Amino acid sequence: MRNFITFLTLLIVVCLTLAARSVVAGTRSECGSFKVAFYEHGALYYKNKNGDYTGIDKDIIDELARRTGCRFETSLESRVRIWSQMENNVLDISVSAIEIPEREKYAYFVNYITARNYALLQNDVPVRAQTMAGFLADPSLTVAVVKSFRHGAVFDSWLDKLRLENRVYEVADFRSLFRVFKAHRVDAIVALPLSWGQLMVKEEFLENARIFDWASNDKFDAGLVISKKRVDKKIVELLQQAMQEMNEDGTTEAIFKRHISSSIAHELVLDKYKH
Repeated sequence: MRNFITFLTLLIVVCLTLAARSVVAGTRSECGSFKVAFYEHGALYYKNKNGDYTGIDKDIIDELARRTGCRFETSLESRVRIWSQMENNVLDISVSAIEIPEREKYAYFVNYITARNYALLQNDVPVRAQTMAGFLADPSLTVAVVKSFRHGAVFDSWLDKLRLENRVYEVADFRSLFRVFKAHRVDAIVALPLSWGQLMVKEEFLENARIFDWASNDKFDAGLVISKKRVDKKIVELLQQAMQEMNEDGTTEAIFKRHISSSIAHELVLDKYKH
């Protein structure tokens, strides 16, 4: 009798496993087509020497398509337009987004990057102003950021104080951020290593900038942002499962390493997947 019960238990487990795989396979074959918007931002999405777009975010989407069977119709947008489209339910998915309460009202988030911002200051910023408090205390100094970007709790609080004094210059995209800095129209910018790493070498940026790690513990996670109204929850779960597999098997870190140095790539791995 005991052997029979054991046999039945194993049979049930096998049947449930096969059923689960059947559901996943069915979902993958019927995944459908979705609109995905990229935005230019350092190693995340950029033009290579041949003029073709590449980057971490593109490789993430390509790998998700391969693993899930979903079809992604991609476009290039500004970050401001992306958030407007997401909020107004005219876009399905975007990339490298930070989860905050107001965005949770209309979107799901599937993370694949952890990061923190750094302050990049002009060489002539006085020593007394080379800390967050010191910079804030000097009313002559200004900072530039990309409009609609979030930078983590510490930097966002600091920027809010500067905004009250009209000392924050907001630009449309990442290249504009570097343009105003190189032109010395502002004294500082706030950016991620994966954003400025390539440009600092390519455009001899190191000659003009000093880098400060003002918020070493102010890390945040970022990843896919998926419309709650336009994308079925089953598809969200399918993407979550595929993304988890990519994080666990090292595929995500391998994608990072295609576009940035190994040391920075490892920093970007979500904490629970670091080895």
